[in-house]
Amino acid sequence: MSTARLEQRLHEFAAQGVRIVDPRQTFIDEDVVAERVRPGATLHPGVRLHGARTFLGEGAQVGTEGPATVRDAVFGAGASVASGYVEGAVLFPGASLGAGAHVRPGTILEEQASTAHAVGLKHTILLSFVTLGSLINFCDCLMAGGTSRRDHSEVGSGFIHFNFTPWGERGDKATPSLLGDVPRGVFLREPRIFLGGASGLVGPGAVGFGGITGAGQVVRKPVGEGRLSLQPIRELDAQRDPGHLDRAHPRAERNVAYIGNLVALRAWYRHVRLARATGSLRLVVQAGIDTLTICIAERVKRLEAFLAERGEAMPTLTLEPPEAGAQGCPLRGALEGAAAEDHITWVQALDPASVQRGISWLRSIADSVAG
Repeated sequence: MSTARLEQRLHEFAAQGVRIVDPRQTFIDEDVVAERVRPGATLHPGVRLHGARTFLGEGAQVGTEGPATVRDAVFGAGASVASGYVEGAVLFPGASLGAGAHVRPGTILEEQASTAHAVGLKHTILLSFVTLGSLINFCDCLMAGGTSRRDHSEVGSGFIHFNFTPWGERGDKATPSLLGDVPRGVFLREPRIFLGGASGLVGPGAVGFGGITGAGQVVRKPVGEGRLSLQPIRELDAQRDPGHLDRAHPRAERNVAYIGNLVALRAWYRHVRLARATGSLRLVVQAGIDTLTICIAERVKRLEAFLAERGEAMPTLTLEPPEAGAQGCPLRGALEGAAAEDHITWVQALDPASVQRGISWLRSIADSVAG
């Protein structure tokens, strides 16, 4: 792009109400659609925007603490990234990424979810309020829990989700971990989860609501609800077998459970969140639906390869179960006339009976994926 053309584009964006703090240090590629960068969005010095899918809602902030590149990512109103690289991710209103973020496709941060500095995410889904500390690699996870920004699930600094195993010819990534769950987690009423810092979790793992893992350990076994877990390391020094394959089970079942939760979350977005959304939020929710479809396909692909190497058939998965249709949603009555309320206020005001019906609906979707 020529200098003259870049200056013309920057002027066009500024004229429609986009705040460009220093045009001399800002780049907007030709494929960025002007109408998808809304008035009130702010581009700080060192920002580069790329991609026809890129969307910045009202009040979105890019590069508040340093250079930032955004490629085909969707930022809801007031969402922000301090600095770093964000590609193909969806940030709901008020979500935020700290300095030095490295965020890749398949990532969703719901309202008020956040990270501190130097956090890497890929195919990671954080439900509302979930908070990640600094110096974290947290790929191929879904995390829920908590009721507010003062009572939220959290991952301590220096944490790694180990999402690769070396077994087989080339290793595998059939390793997604479920921290909390979707059927209960989306209603924002569950006890928070805390994963202690300077630690790791070997996928595919699971931690129940209210679970706490102590700092300075590698968690290899599932942690139950409301449990405090410290897992000692077993000493091992054995000859390595180059042809070794770990067992297909229970890893396969954990993968299927994870896929079921993704399908349930997609139904929640389609028939609850999209039904309530207005304005630019509809675009953000639809981007979330599209991202979940990508995540589901990725997890099915990884599971299929994992099982094939072990000589096992891929189970038949129902990725569009009948229960996931609009007619199955038990919250249709509660959706009427509720569009004016923000999502968190609305969902936390639901009466207990509606919540229980919603949980049962979403659980039936997750369970029916595996038949």
